[in-house]
Amino acid sequence: MNELGKRRSAQELAGAAADLRVVTSRLLRHLRTARGEIDVTPSQAVVLSRLGTDGFMSVADLARAEKVRPQSMRTTLGALEERGLVTRSPHPSDQRQVLMSLTPAGTRLLESAHEAKEDWLATAIATKLSPAEQDALLGAIPLLDRLVEP
Repeated sequence: MNELGKRRSAQELAGAAADLRVVTSRLLRHLRTARGEIDVTPSQAVVLSRLGTDGFMSVADLARAEKVRPQSMRTTLGALEERGLVTRSPHPSDQRQVLMSLTPAGTRLLESAHEAKEDWLATAIATKLSPAEQDALLGAIPLLDRLVEP
């Protein structure tokens, strides 16, 4: 219910959903470009992020998670491996597969990208929003988190 105790209409909620989708898309675009001096392609950045979050993964699992063909994932991983950002190790139960993981250099690069994104966002919040707007945004974070809970 809104501040007057009335439920929002389906039309109002649909409009809010559309507005929120547009704003979050724009925010994500800004965050993607705020990677700092990170010289990787968007697909390489996604793989680094996935390995940073999920840890060791097979090429097939990475390909499935990112909805690409295993051949494409091997190409992406090969470029990252050449740069020393990922490494391969034997799969513990399936000798036909290898597990990919971040190297210390890959971890540092990923952390640097996260810091650059967070710095951009913190600066934007501090410079573009009034203290009252900052409070409203901070109050909305738990609500947004609830929207994406499983």
